[in-house]
Amino acid sequence: MPREKIVAVGLLTQRDLDTLGSGFQRLFRVSQDNPFDDLLRALDQVEEPQPADARRVSRPVP
Repeated sequence: MPREKIVAVGLLTQRDLDTLGSGFQRLFRVSQDNPFDDLLRALDQVEEPQPADARRVSRPVP
């Protein structure tokens, strides 16, 4: 049987899982999230790709 391709990885809260419901079945729990601090900081710096014909819209930075 071929392996499934991973299309997304996410850090979710229990509330997120409750919202997703029983359709979300595979997860790997972590006891604390601080090992991901560097990754989250790097992801915060990633710019969204813009389609060539998209208008630029300024958004406030949180």
